[in-house]
Amino acid sequence: MHRLAIFASGSGSNAERIIRYFQDHPDIHVPLIVSNHAEAYVLQRAENLKVPYVVFDREAFSDAGSLLRVLQEHGITWIVLAGFLWKVPDELVKIYDRRMINIHPALLPSYGGKGMYGERVHRAVLAAGEKESGITIHYVNERYDEGECIFQARCPVLPEDTPESLADRIHALEHKHFPVVIEGLLLGEWSEG
Repeated sequence: MHRLAIFASGSGSNAERIIRYFQDHPDIHVPLIVSNHAEAYVLQRAENLKVPYVVFDREAFSDAGSLLRVLQEHGITWIVLAGFLWKVPDELVKIYDRRMINIHPALLPSYGGKGMYGERVHRAVLAAGEKESGITIHYVNERYDEGECIFQARCPVLPEDTPESLADRIHALEHKHFPVVIEGLLLGEWSEG
């Protein structure tokens, strides 16, 4: 049985989508949400879905040992970052090498890196006059948004787009593809394209 921890900092729409997707799955379970924000709406979603959660402040989160203990207590085999805004400690990245993935709301390597998340990404894409954007699902390494790409999906950037309208199309791509890619990876059935 694969046991996922979802790390999320905000609303948690991707976390909820993933939890619901795997609710009755025979091989994949989501027993834990990790957040760095005690007021994040993802925690309400976790309560509604009866998924345990923990909240770490920056000091506790930077202590990879205490974080690892919590993950081990829940038998976590994979970590999924779904709108998580802090850099994961390098020690934890090494322990979960190729078992920690992230989703980014742009076509990496463009519009990635520290401070590039959410609306900031969409504003940068629009300011650059890009004709398309999309999502990137990638392995996590020690540097922001530089891990090996697993999957990308694209959507057009329309002349009348605002950051909000572009975000809506990006969210639709995330919700459609993220759970499916996770399932394929964990079951060893994923292949590009």
